[in-house]
Amino acid sequence: MRWLANREGSLTMKSAPVSFPAIEPAGYSLHDDPRWQLVQRIVASRQFARAPLLSKFLLFVCTEMLQGRQEEISEYQIGVTVFDRPHGYRTVEDNIVRNYARQLRKRLAEYFAADGLEESFRVEIPLGGYVPAFAGREPRQPKVVSGPLAVTESQEDAAEAVRSGGWRKWALGGGVLLAYSAILVWATMVVRARYPETHLPPEPSQLLWSAMFHSPLSTFIVPADCGFNMIEDLSHRQISLADYLNGDFLTQPLPAMDEHSSNDLRTQEYTSFVDLEIVSALSRLSEIDPRRLFLRFPRDLRLDDLKRGNVVLIGSLGSDPWAGVAQKNMNFKIDYRNEMQQAWVINTKPRPGEAAEYVSHWNEPVHQTYAVIAYIPNLSGNGHILLVEGLDVAGTQAAAEMLLRKDALETVLHAASLPEGGLKPFEILLQSTSIESNAANTQIIASRIG
Repeated sequence: MRWLANREGSLTMKSAPVSFPAIEPAGYSLHDDPRWQLVQRIVASRQFARAPLLSKFLLFVCTEMLQGRQEEISEYQIGVTVFDRPHGYRTVEDNIVRNYARQLRKRLAEYFAADGLEESFRVEIPLGGYVPAFAGREPRQPKVVSGPLAVTESQEDAAEAVRSGGWRKWALGGGVLLAYSAILVWATMVVRARYPETHLPPEPSQLLWSAMFHSPLSTFIVPADCGFNMIEDLSHRQISLADYLNGDFLTQPLPAMDEHSSNDLRTQEYTSFVDLEIVSALSRLSEIDPRRLFLRFPRDLRLDDLKRGNVVLIGSLGSDPWAGVAQKNMNFKIDYRNEMQQAWVINTKPRPGEAAEYVSHWNEPVHQTYAVIAYIPNLSGNGHILLVEGLDVAGTQAAAEMLLRKDALETVLHAASLPEGGLKPFEILLQSTSIESNAANTQIIASRIG
């Protein structure tokens, strides 16, 4: 039996393993195949639980491959069966399969780096094709025993000398060595008592990066969704997080734009060059733990990620609706009005000398722009969210440049430092001059700590 787009129940996603009793050829049990059992564990994992289309994609290609029909796995067949594209659709004009294949490869990598770390073999979707490949994993290297349990060459020689009758010579040498070692230890203790070591406290910026990138939690770096931002601009309306997550915004008519370009905005993962520079700079920090670092596009982020991990959100509400969740309880909030034609920062509780609102005039080639850097608890309080948002591209650039300079935020970070280590939550409001979308003369104009 072949996979059909209208076969009832075949591709229905549930949290429990999915079965296909009607498609097993005689003499072969799909359910007894360890490769199929691996696929079932993957689609039931937290990495795939809220991604039904990715699970459907993986189940389809793996079933076809395991049942010997890999020659029938094609972009066109996946589009028809998994994504309900009409028969005869043109893959050169509709890239939904290629787009989801990229996401599937990323999710599989995340699974095998986290929940599937102990799996004895793995499945991959090789670049340039869609036929899954199953392969054994490299065995973990045994730990090298060091210290007092390690048998050194000199110890083996000593043992051999004792066995050959040279024990007196070794005993005499060992006694001298023991006496010398005792004197050395005593001298070291005296020196340390008189001249105790002074450990320099870590720089405040190190405290920030260690909390975000060197903790037991996974860290997600989330760049802006520029396609979403353009859809908002063209439709002249702000799109809620709920509409963003359920995909309703993808069906909005876009005036003065042809269907092909509209589909590109809806399906492609566009971000800005500034965001790429920020991601690149963050990935080179010495505090990074690559085993727990993930790049996640906003459309793939889930509420659970903001509860379970550390998250770096790049971009404001206009390019990433998740920023609205992060800034809900903040003092400095970015908002958009006048049909997305104007943006400003709302100062919820102004202090003396501060304005209640900070407005940016986008239509002028040289204008004042504003940005917010916020370090706040994640939604469950066991991790952190680092929000880097500007009223425009220049604002986001200004925030990132200040954040990545060790001394730029030193005053605020020192004030936020805790005696026992770590940092209190803080918010920083920045002002910068946008010159043809490039930031200049950035300065801190307000802050909140705690």
